[in-house]
Amino acid sequence: MPTQEPKIPGIYLNHIVPTPEPELLTGVPVFLGLANVKAGENRPLKLTLGTQFDQYFSQATEYLGDAVTGFFEQGGHLCYVVAVADNTLDALQQGLEASEILENIDLVCVPDIMVAREAEVVQMQQIVLDHCSRMGDRFAILDGLNDVQKLDKQRQKLTSNNGALYAPWLKIEDITRPKNPKSIPPCGHIAGIYATTDRIVGVHGAPANIALEGVLDLSFSLTPADQAQLNPQIGPSVNCIRSLRGRGMRVWGVRTLSSLPEWQYVNVRRLFLTLGRWANQNLADTVFEPHDFRLWMRLERELSIYCESLWQQGAIQGAVPQEAFYVKCNEETNTPENREMGQIIAEVGLAPTIPGEFIQLLLVQSSSGITLT
Repeated sequence: MPTQEPKIPGIYLNHIVPTPEPELLTGVPVFLGLANVKAGENRPLKLTLGTQFDQYFSQATEYLGDAVTGFFEQGGHLCYVVAVADNTLDALQQGLEASEILENIDLVCVPDIMVAREAEVVQMQQIVLDHCSRMGDRFAILDGLNDVQKLDKQRQKLTSNNGALYAPWLKIEDITRPKNPKSIPPCGHIAGIYATTDRIVGVHGAPANIALEGVLDLSFSLTPADQAQLNPQIGPSVNCIRSLRGRGMRVWGVRTLSSLPEWQYVNVRRLFLTLGRWANQNLADTVFEPHDFRLWMRLERELSIYCESLWQQGAIQGAVPQEAFYVKCNEETNTPENREMGQIIAEVGLAPTIPGEFIQLLLVQSSSGITLT
Protein backbone atom coordinates (compact mmCIF):
# COMPACT_ATOMS: atom_id res chain seq x y z
CA MET A 1 0.00 0.00 0.00
CA PRO A 2 1.39 3.51 -0.82
CA THR A 3 2.21 5.68 2.19
CA GLN A 4 0.52 8.64 0.52
CA GLU A 5 -1.72 9.17 -2.48
CA PRO A 6 0.22 10.54 -5.49
CA LYS A 7 -1.00 14.02 -6.43
CA ILE A 8 1.89 15.48 -8.38
CA PRO A 9 4.61 13.85 -10.54
CA GLY A 10 7.48 12.44 -8.50
CA ILE A 11 8.78 9.38 -6.65
CA TYR A 12 6.64 7.76 -3.99
CA LEU A 13 7.55 5.02 -1.53
CA ASN A 14 5.40 1.91 -1.31
CA HIS A 15 5.62 -0.38 1.71
CA ILE A 16 5.07 -4.00 0.70
CA VAL A 17 4.89 -6.74 3.31
CA PRO A 18 5.94 -10.04 1.70
CA THR A 19 3.75 -13.05 2.20
CA PRO A 20 5.77 -15.60 4.18
CA GLU A 21 6.28 -19.00 2.61
CA PRO A 22 4.38 -21.78 4.42
CA GLU A 23 6.67 -23.53 6.89
CA LEU A 24 7.76 -27.05 6.09
CA LEU A 25 7.22 -28.95 9.33
CA THR A 26 9.15 -32.11 10.21
CA GLY A 27 8.96 -34.45 13.17
CA VAL A 28 5.16 -34.43 13.06
CA PRO A 29 3.64 -37.90 13.54
CA VAL A 30 0.19 -39.28 12.94
CA PHE A 31 -0.81 -41.86 15.55
CA LEU A 32 -3.33 -44.53 14.58
CA GLY A 33 -4.96 -46.68 17.24
CA LEU A 34 -7.98 -48.11 18.97
CA ALA A 35 -10.08 -45.24 20.27
CA ASN A 36 -13.48 -43.62 19.98
CA VAL A 37 -14.01 -39.93 19.32
CA LYS A 38 -16.08 -38.45 22.15
CA ALA A 39 -17.84 -35.90 19.97
CA GLY A 40 -18.02 -34.97 16.30
CA GLU A 41 -17.02 -36.95 13.22
CA ASN A 42 -14.19 -39.43 13.15
CA ARG A 43 -11.43 -37.55 11.36
CA PRO A 44 -7.73 -36.84 12.03
CA LEU A 45 -7.51 -34.61 15.10
CA LYS A 46 -4.66 -32.20 15.77
CA LEU A 47 -3.04 -32.25 19.23
CA THR A 48 -0.57 -29.72 20.62
CA LEU A 49 -0.71 -30.93 24.23
CA GLY A 50 -0.68 -34.42 25.68
CA THR A 51 -3.71 -33.64 27.84
CA GLN A 52 -5.85 -33.06 24.76
CA PHE A 53 -5.98 -36.80 24.07
CA ASP A 54 -8.36 -37.46 26.96
CA GLN A 55 -10.49 -34.49 25.90
CA TYR A 56 -11.09 -35.92 22.43
CA PHE A 57 -10.93 -39.69 22.81
CA SER A 58 -12.12 -42.59 24.92
CA GLN A 59 -9.92 -45.56 24.17
CA ALA A 60 -10.21 -49.30 24.43
CA THR A 61 -6.50 -50.01 24.97
CA GLU A 62 -3.74 -48.23 26.82
CA TYR A 63 -1.05 -48.07 24.15
CA LEU A 64 -2.37 -45.23 21.99
CA GLY A 65 -2.84 -42.72 24.80
CA ASP A 66 0.51 -43.56 26.39
CA ALA A 67 2.27 -43.27 23.03
CA VAL A 68 0.86 -39.77 22.53
CA THR A 69 1.83 -38.82 26.09
CA GLY A 70 5.34 -40.17 25.51
CA PHE A 71 5.66 -38.09 22.34
CA PHE A 72 5.02 -34.86 24.23
CA GLU A 73 7.19 -35.94 27.19
CA GLN A 74 10.17 -36.27 24.85
CA GLY A 75 9.69 -32.74 23.49
CA GLY A 76 7.22 -33.19 20.64
CA HIS A 77 5.07 -30.15 19.86
CA LEU A 78 2.47 -31.30 17.33
CA CYS A 79 0.86 -34.57 16.28
CA TYR A 80 -2.35 -35.93 14.78
CA VAL A 81 -4.46 -38.89 15.93
CA VAL A 82 -6.66 -41.09 13.77
CA ALA A 83 -9.00 -43.42 15.68
CA VAL A 84 -9.69 -46.88 14.26
CA ALA A 85 -12.62 -49.04 15.31
CA ASP A 86 -10.84 -52.37 15.64
CA ASN A 87 -7.49 -54.04 15.13
CA THR A 88 -8.11 -55.58 11.70
CA LEU A 89 -6.32 -55.17 8.40
CA ASP A 90 -9.34 -53.39 6.89
CA ALA A 91 -9.58 -50.93 9.78
CA LEU A 92 -5.86 -50.21 9.53
CA GLN A 93 -6.15 -49.57 5.79
CA GLN A 94 -9.08 -47.23 6.37
CA GLY A 95 -7.17 -45.34 9.04
CA LEU A 96 -4.14 -44.93 6.79
CA GLU A 97 -6.36 -43.71 3.97
CA ALA A 98 -7.97 -41.19 6.33
CA SER A 99 -4.51 -39.86 7.19
CA GLU A 100 -3.67 -39.15 3.56
CA ILE A 101 -5.34 -35.73 3.72
CA LEU A 102 -2.70 -34.61 6.24
CA GLU A 103 0.05 -32.63 4.53
CA ASN A 104 2.06 -31.62 7.62
CA ILE A 105 2.95 -35.08 8.87
CA ASP A 106 6.12 -36.98 8.02
CA LEU A 107 6.02 -39.77 10.63
CA VAL A 108 3.58 -42.66 11.16
CA CYS A 109 3.13 -44.55 14.45
CA VAL A 110 0.66 -47.39 15.07
CA PRO A 111 1.30 -48.67 18.61
CA ASP A 112 -1.92 -50.70 18.85
CA ILE A 113 -0.71 -53.06 16.15
CA MET A 114 1.00 -54.75 19.08
CA VAL A 115 -2.42 -55.73 20.48
CA ALA A 116 -2.95 -58.05 17.50
CA ARG A 117 -1.99 -61.69 17.41
CA GLU A 118 1.71 -62.17 16.85
CA ALA A 119 1.16 -63.70 13.42
CA GLU A 120 -0.64 -60.54 12.28
CA VAL A 121 1.77 -57.99 13.73
CA VAL A 122 4.38 -58.22 10.97
CA GLN A 123 1.72 -58.28 8.26
CA MET A 124 0.13 -55.08 9.60
CA GLN A 125 3.51 -53.41 10.06
CA GLN A 126 4.40 -54.16 6.44
CA ILE A 127 1.13 -52.50 5.38
CA VAL A 128 2.22 -49.37 7.24
CA LEU A 129 5.63 -49.48 5.53
CA ASP A 130 4.01 -49.93 2.12
CA HIS A 131 1.75 -46.95 2.83
CA CYS A 132 4.76 -44.76 3.62
CA SER A 133 6.54 -45.87 0.46
CA ARG A 134 3.49 -45.19 -1.68
CA MET A 135 2.95 -41.75 -0.18
CA GLY A 136 6.63 -40.98 -0.70
CA ASP A 137 6.87 -38.42 2.09
CA ARG A 138 6.43 -40.42 5.31
CA PHE A 139 8.59 -42.52 7.59
CA ALA A 140 7.23 -45.28 9.86
CA ILE A 141 8.40 -45.77 13.45
CA LEU A 142 7.60 -49.39 14.32
CA ASP A 143 7.68 -51.35 17.56
CA GLY A 144 9.57 -54.56 18.12
CA LEU A 145 7.90 -57.60 19.66
CA ASN A 146 8.14 -57.66 23.44
CA ASP A 147 10.36 -60.74 23.39
CA VAL A 148 14.11 -60.62 22.76
CA GLN A 149 14.02 -64.10 21.20
CA LYS A 150 11.61 -62.99 18.45
CA LEU A 151 13.18 -59.70 17.36
CA ASP A 152 15.65 -61.14 14.87
CA LYS A 153 12.95 -63.03 12.97
CA GLN A 154 10.68 -59.97 13.01
CA ARG A 155 13.27 -57.64 11.48
CA GLN A 156 14.09 -60.17 8.75
CA LYS A 157 10.42 -60.24 7.67
CA LEU A 158 10.13 -56.46 7.30
CA THR A 159 11.61 -54.46 4.44
CA SER A 160 11.34 -50.81 3.49
CA ASN A 161 13.45 -47.72 2.90
CA ASN A 162 10.87 -45.68 4.78
CA GLY A 163 10.76 -47.19 8.25
CA ALA A 164 12.69 -48.21 11.35
CA LEU A 165 12.11 -50.76 14.10
CA TYR A 166 12.75 -50.12 17.82
CA ALA A 167 13.02 -52.38 20.89
CA PRO A 168 12.61 -53.13 23.74
CA TRP A 169 9.38 -51.84 25.24
CA LEU A 170 9.41 -49.17 27.92
CA LYS A 171 8.23 -49.41 31.52
CA ILE A 172 6.36 -46.33 32.68
CA GLU A 173 4.39 -45.42 35.77
CA ASP A 174 0.85 -46.72 36.01
CA ILE A 175 -1.12 -44.16 38.03
CA THR A 176 -3.74 -46.79 38.87
CA ARG A 177 -1.09 -49.15 40.26
CA PRO A 178 1.93 -47.08 41.34
CA LYS A 179 3.92 -50.13 42.46
CA ASN A 180 3.43 -51.99 39.16
CA PRO A 181 4.88 -50.17 36.14
CA LYS A 182 3.30 -51.01 32.81
CA SER A 183 5.14 -51.84 29.60
CA ILE A 184 4.30 -49.95 26.42
CA PRO A 185 5.63 -49.98 22.85
CA PRO A 186 8.34 -47.31 22.37
CA CYS A 187 7.16 -45.63 19.14
CA GLY A 188 5.59 -42.57 20.81
CA HIS A 189 8.71 -41.75 22.82
CA ILE A 190 10.89 -42.33 19.75
CA ALA A 191 8.71 -39.97 17.67
CA GLY A 192 9.27 -37.31 20.34
CA ILE A 193 13.02 -37.80 20.02
CA TYR A 194 12.75 -37.39 16.24
CA ALA A 195 10.80 -34.14 16.75
CA THR A 196 13.28 -32.76 19.28
CA THR A 197 16.28 -33.63 17.10
CA ASP A 198 14.62 -32.00 14.08
CA ARG A 199 13.99 -28.83 16.06
CA ILE A 200 17.45 -28.56 17.65
CA VAL A 201 19.69 -29.96 14.90
CA GLY A 202 17.58 -30.48 11.80
CA VAL A 203 16.10 -33.45 9.99
CA HIS A 204 19.66 -34.46 9.07
CA GLY A 205 20.49 -35.03 12.75
CA ALA A 206 20.67 -38.65 13.91
CA PRO A 207 17.84 -39.30 16.44
CA ALA A 208 20.04 -41.39 18.72
CA ASN A 209 22.19 -41.21 21.88
CA ILE A 210 19.40 -39.26 23.57
CA ALA A 211 18.12 -40.10 27.05
CA LEU A 212 14.46 -41.06 27.41
CA GLU A 213 12.35 -38.97 29.77
CA GLY A 214 9.61 -40.38 32.00
CA VAL A 215 10.77 -43.99 31.59
CA LEU A 216 11.34 -46.14 34.67
CA ASP A 217 12.96 -49.17 33.06
CA LEU A 218 13.08 -51.38 29.99
CA SER A 219 10.97 -54.50 29.57
CA PHE A 220 14.17 -56.49 28.99
CA SER A 221 17.85 -55.75 28.59
CA LEU A 222 19.78 -56.09 25.36
CA THR A 223 23.45 -57.03 25.55
CA PRO A 224 26.13 -55.88 23.10
CA ALA A 225 25.97 -59.37 21.59
CA ASP A 226 22.19 -59.01 21.10
CA GLN A 227 22.67 -55.66 19.41
CA ALA A 228 25.37 -57.04 17.11
CA GLN A 229 22.97 -59.74 15.93
CA LEU A 230 20.07 -57.32 15.48
CA ASN A 231 22.21 -54.84 13.54
CA PRO A 232 23.87 -56.64 10.61
CA GLN A 233 26.32 -54.74 8.46
CA ILE A 234 23.75 -54.49 5.66
CA GLY A 235 20.02 -55.15 5.80
CA PRO A 236 17.04 -54.47 8.06
CA SER A 237 18.03 -53.67 11.63
CA VAL A 238 16.52 -53.20 15.06
CA ASN A 239 17.41 -49.94 16.77
CA CYS A 240 18.09 -50.93 20.36
CA ILE A 241 17.22 -48.91 23.44
CA ARG A 242 19.95 -49.54 25.96
CA SER A 243 20.38 -48.83 29.65
CA LEU A 244 23.89 -47.39 29.90
CA ARG A 245 25.67 -47.06 33.21
CA GLY A 246 25.61 -43.48 34.42
CA ARG A 247 23.86 -42.25 31.25
CA GLY A 248 20.32 -43.54 31.62
CA MET A 249 18.22 -45.21 28.92
CA ARG A 250 19.16 -44.10 25.44
CA VAL A 251 18.31 -44.86 21.84
CA TRP A 252 21.42 -46.68 20.62
CA GLY A 253 20.82 -47.09 16.92
CA VAL A 254 19.87 -45.12 13.81
CA ARG A 255 19.25 -47.81 11.18
CA THR A 256 16.33 -48.29 8.79
CA LEU A 257 14.66 -51.47 7.53
CA SER A 258 16.23 -51.04 4.09
CA SER A 259 18.35 -53.62 2.31
CA LEU A 260 20.08 -50.88 0.31
CA PRO A 261 23.33 -49.50 1.80
CA GLU A 262 22.55 -45.94 0.68
CA TRP A 263 19.35 -45.89 2.77
CA GLN A 264 20.55 -47.67 5.90
CA TYR A 265 20.56 -44.55 8.10
CA VAL A 266 17.33 -42.96 9.37
CA ASN A 267 18.55 -39.37 9.12
CA VAL A 268 19.90 -39.81 5.57
CA ARG A 269 16.63 -41.29 4.33
CA ARG A 270 14.57 -38.58 6.06
CA LEU A 271 16.77 -35.86 4.56
CA PHE A 272 15.90 -37.02 1.04
CA LEU A 273 12.23 -37.44 1.93
CA THR A 274 12.22 -33.86 3.22
CA LEU A 275 13.80 -32.63 -0.01
CA GLY A 276 10.92 -34.23 -1.89
CA ARG A 277 8.37 -32.64 0.45
CA TRP A 278 10.00 -29.24 0.00
CA ALA A 279 9.89 -29.59 -3.79
CA ASN A 280 6.20 -30.56 -3.75
CA GLN A 281 5.37 -27.59 -1.54
CA ASN A 282 7.48 -24.91 -3.17
CA LEU A 283 7.63 -25.89 -6.84
CA ALA A 284 4.01 -26.90 -7.40
CA ASP A 285 3.31 -23.61 -9.18
CA THR A 286 5.67 -24.64 -12.00
CA VAL A 287 3.20 -27.29 -13.18
CA PHE A 288 1.65 -26.38 -16.58
CA GLU A 289 4.35 -23.75 -17.24
CA PRO A 290 5.86 -23.78 -20.77
CA HIS A 291 8.49 -26.50 -20.92
CA ASP A 292 11.43 -24.41 -22.10
CA PHE A 293 14.84 -23.10 -21.08
CA ARG A 294 13.35 -20.51 -18.70
CA LEU A 295 11.59 -23.20 -16.67
CA TRP A 296 14.77 -25.27 -16.55
CA MET A 297 16.69 -22.28 -15.21
CA ARG A 298 14.07 -21.55 -12.57
CA LEU A 299 13.99 -25.11 -11.26
CA GLU A 300 17.77 -25.33 -11.21
CA ARG A 301 18.06 -21.99 -9.40
CA GLU A 302 15.45 -22.70 -6.71
CA LEU A 303 16.67 -26.23 -6.05
CA SER A 304 20.26 -24.95 -5.79
CA ILE A 305 19.25 -22.30 -3.25
CA TYR A 306 17.54 -24.92 -1.10
CA CYS A 307 20.45 -27.35 -1.35
CA GLU A 308 22.90 -24.60 -0.40
CA SER A 309 20.82 -23.93 2.70
CA LEU A 310 21.20 -27.62 3.58
CA TRP A 311 24.97 -27.29 3.18
CA GLN A 312 25.03 -24.23 5.44
CA GLN A 313 23.13 -26.21 8.10
CA GLY A 314 25.66 -29.05 7.93
CA ALA A 315 23.14 -31.48 6.48
CA ILE A 316 25.40 -32.29 3.53
CA GLN A 317 29.16 -32.49 3.53
CA GLY A 318 31.75 -30.63 1.50
CA ALA A 319 34.26 -27.82 1.91
CA VAL A 320 32.36 -25.81 -0.71
CA PRO A 321 28.80 -26.13 -2.05
CA GLN A 322 30.02 -27.74 -5.28
CA GLU A 323 31.35 -30.67 -3.25
CA ALA A 324 28.11 -31.06 -1.29
CA PHE A 325 25.49 -31.10 -4.05
CA TYR A 326 24.70 -30.61 -7.69
CA VAL A 327 21.52 -29.73 -9.56
CA LYS A 328 21.04 -30.38 -13.26
CA CYS A 329 18.01 -29.39 -15.30
CA ASN A 330 18.81 -28.94 -18.99
CA GLU A 331 18.53 -30.56 -22.38
CA GLU A 332 20.53 -33.54 -21.09
CA THR A 333 17.96 -34.43 -18.42
CA ASN A 334 15.01 -33.39 -20.58
CA THR A 335 15.13 -35.32 -23.81
CA PRO A 336 12.66 -34.66 -26.65
CA GLU A 337 10.85 -37.87 -25.70
CA ASN A 338 10.32 -36.65 -22.11
CA ARG A 339 9.17 -33.25 -23.31
CA GLU A 340 6.60 -34.83 -25.60
CA MET A 341 5.24 -36.75 -22.60
CA GLY A 342 4.91 -33.52 -20.60
CA GLN A 343 7.68 -34.50 -18.17
CA ILE A 344 10.35 -32.20 -16.85
CA ILE A 345 13.25 -33.80 -15.00
CA ALA A 346 15.68 -32.14 -12.62
CA GLU A 347 18.54 -34.25 -11.28
CA VAL A 348 19.68 -33.52 -7.73
CA GLY A 349 22.68 -35.11 -6.04
CA LEU A 350 23.46 -34.71 -2.33
CA ALA A 351 26.43 -35.83 -0.25
CA PRO A 352 24.69 -36.51 3.08
CA THR A 353 26.46 -36.37 6.40
CA ILE A 354 26.79 -39.97 7.61
CA PRO A 355 26.50 -40.70 11.36
CA GLY A 356 29.71 -41.75 13.07
CA GLU A 357 28.61 -45.13 14.42
CA PHE A 358 32.01 -46.61 15.14
CA ILE A 359 34.61 -44.46 16.86
CA GLN A 360 37.92 -46.30 16.74
CA LEU A 361 40.73 -45.37 19.09
CA LEU A 362 44.20 -46.70 18.36
CA LEU A 363 46.24 -47.83 21.37
CA VAL A 364 49.99 -47.87 20.74
CA GLN A 365 52.15 -49.78 23.21
CA SER A 366 55.83 -48.87 23.43
CA SER A 367 58.66 -48.82 25.95
CA SER A 368 57.36 -45.50 27.28
CA GLY A 369 53.92 -46.91 27.93
CA ILE A 370 50.59 -46.95 26.10
CA THR A 371 49.51 -43.90 24.11
CA LEU A 372 46.09 -43.21 22.69
CA THR A 373 46.01 -41.83 19.14
